[in-house]
Amino acid sequence: MTTVSATSSALTAAAATSQSAAKETEDRFLTMLITQLKNQDPLNPMENAEITSQMAQLSTVQGITDLNNTLMALSGQMDMTQSMQAAALVGKEVLVPGDKIALGNGVATTFGVDVVSPAANVKVKIVDGAGQPVRTIDLGTQGIGVASLQWDGLNDSGTAVPDGAYYATVAATDADGVAVTAGTVTSGVVKGVSYAASGLQLDLGLAGNVGLYDIRKVL
Repeated sequence: MTTVSATSSALTAAAATSQSAAKETEDRFLTMLITQLKNQDPLNPMENAEITSQMAQLSTVQGITDLNNTLMALSGQMDMTQSMQAAALVGKEVLVPGDKIALGNGVATTFGVDVVSPAANVKVKIVDGAGQPVRTIDLGTQGIGVASLQWDGLNDSGTAVPDGAYYATVAATDADGVAVTAGTVTSGVVKGVSYAASGLQLDLGLAGNVGLYDIRKVL
């Protein structure tokens, strides 16, 4: 709610400033026009076309100002909507781009794969901090989308591996064996929401900060 209130206040202040500037410009224009009319040469008065042209220029400036105000209002509404959506995610576990897997007491954090185009063969490898393969998971055929995975903490031999930090890699191919685009995702619990110059940021604790549109899946 704090983020929504701050965004709304900033929008109101910006709109007020814009309206004040537009009013000042209009007053200045009318003052200059009246001064021109008062001091014009009686033998060479201003043509109607000149006055009309200047009035048209003022209307154009006012129209641009009104358009800017409308766009600012729409932008503010979008910001507030995003803020409320982000606030609703606090406390939820989400998947975002990344490759980290934390293993503690034999329980691993959720991870997954993000397949951009249909794949006939998808294989995920879990490696340790030294880059040594620990476990290979054959997912077979996968459609477009995010598939969440849970590792049991065992290596390919069925032996439990030490607790610590591990990483996931993915390789995907189509029916002809041609590589297709796929990436890994890691999980984090949304601790809070903040607003930065780059937009809304979600605090995932040890997983760091990510943008709202970095979320691939809500668990």
